Amino acid sequence: MGMNVGMEQSGEDIPMSDINTTPLVDVMLVLLIIFLIAIPIVLDTVPVRLPQVVYEPTDTKPENVNLSVNYENGQCNVYWDLTRLSSDELLDRAVAKLEEEIERVGGVDNITDENMPEAHIRGDIDTPYKCIGGAIFTMQRAGFARVGFISEPPAGTAVERL
Repeated sequence: MGMNVGMEQSGEDIPMSDINTTPLVDVMLVLLIIFLIAIPIVLDTVPVRLPQVVYEPTDTKPENVNLSVNYENGQCNVYWDLTRLSSDELLDRAVAKLEEEIERVGGVDNITDENMPEAHIRGDIDTPYKCIGGAIFTMQRAGFARVGFISEPPAGTAVERL
C-alpha cells in the first residue's frame, strides 16, 4: 500500500490529508440500488379500505343483546345483561331471542338490517381471546348476523367523523 505525498514549496515531502471517498461512494451506490429494489416489494400490500372513523357512538336498540365476557379463576364467564350463562344456555337463549324477534316483525320475510337484533360484546381487557371468540361463535351459531364489540374510547377524545 502506498501513500501519496506532495511536494511543499520548500522541497520537503508531506503527506496529503485528503480522504479517498471512492469506496464510500461505491458503498452508498450499492445501498441506493438495494433500497430502490427493496422498497416497491415492501410497499406491495393488499388494497384495503379502512374506515375513517375516530369514534362512532353505538345506536342502542331495545332488541339488541348485551353480553359481557370476563375471565376469573381460570374460567370464562359470559353474562347476558347481568345473568351468568353457560355456553349451552347462551345458545338456547340467543335462539329464543331471535325467534321472538322474527315473530315480533311478522315472519322471516319481514326481517331487514334495521330490525334484526345485534349482539354487542363487552370484553374485559384481561380476557383471553378464546373466551370472547367462544361468545362470538355461539351468537353466530344462534343466527345473529351482526356481532360487534363495545369499547371505551380514550379519555378526552371527541366524537367526530372524518
